[in-house]
Amino acid sequence: MNTADKTTITVSTTVNAPIEKVWKLWSTPEDIIKWNSGADDWHTPRAENDLRTGGKFLSRMEAKDGSMGFDFVGIYDEVKLHELIVYSIEDGRKVTIHFEGNGATTEVIETFEAESTHPVEQQRKGWQTILDNFKKYTETVTY
Repeated sequence: MNTADKTTITVSTTVNAPIEKVWKLWSTPEDIIKWNSGADDWHTPRAENDLRTGGKFLSRMEAKDGSMGFDFVGIYDEVKLHELIVYSIEDGRKVTIHFEGNGATTEVIETFEAESTHPVEQQRKGWQTILDNFKKYTETVTY
């Protein structure tokens, strides 16, 4: 598949928290397991994260009833503290996340290459739900 043929999806949110808090809660495994879910009946019981260029991450995503699950795995291609994370998912798709701090708020903009198994709108909804869960968690947790 040529890069020009790939469908990209962008989701975003404004988090009512400074960039330092947003970055920490986005990247710490103990926090990731608390917000990383695309549906109420799913969760992330385990996360690993080596946030550096060349580092690897893994989030084990499972249905809460144990009926299914998968490892979301990738390698970081580029990391700029408090600004940018670019990674490649195990299946070769790319994801870019921009963090734009503005004092007491932070804009998080995530763009990813769609996969071909699920409808684009379903993928957008799932990734937006995860981002919305991150916003809720970040705005309520004491840091």
